[in-house]
Amino acid sequence: MIGSLRGTLAWKAPPSLLLEVGGVGYELEAPMSTFYGLPPAGSEVRLLTHLVVREDAQVLYGFASDEERGLFRTLLKVSGVGPKIALGILSGTSVEGFRQCVASRDVSALTRIPGVGRKTAERLIVEMRDRLDGGAPAGAVAGEPPRQGPQGEAFSALVALGYRPAEATSLLESVAHDAATTEELIRRALQGADR
Repeated sequence: MIGSLRGTLAWKAPPSLLLEVGGVGYELEAPMSTFYGLPPAGSEVRLLTHLVVREDAQVLYGFASDEERGLFRTLLKVSGVGPKIALGILSGTSVEGFRQCVASRDVSALTRIPGVGRKTAERLIVEMRDRLDGGAPAGAVAGEPPRQGPQGEAFSALVALGYRPAEATSLLESVAHDAATTEELIRRALQGADR
């Protein structure tokens, strides 16, 4: 896979641009957030990339930052969201703005992005809620206990069993914390889930 390209920006016409690298011109599509930071044609530029292979085409997407590319890749995992909608989201809001929309469950803000209807916005909030940190410390998911000791191990086990992180947290909060072992915490949490 092509991870990044550094070369001369030959031309740009949103959402497409041409980057010449060692005599080869790479056509890329990029979100407006990347276009805003591009230098004039003829300048050297480096972009992170993501390659999408379809039956009828291979499309290379370019991003100015790792955060943009990371969100793009995460959006592609949401059912019903393809590269076109993912690019539209990155063009219509910042990475942090999108995180805030998901954290606050702001469907109306997401539907203002071209190409995102109400059902897609609701699906984005449901499916992305557990994939974005929502402002939690780096490496943590919102609503997730620290991953250490019996509580953390029990949390990881519940997630592995198919519970969403928020559900696992809720189950663990409902059981007595005096349980000394991971196994006891899991057993009590699962008994609570059966009620």
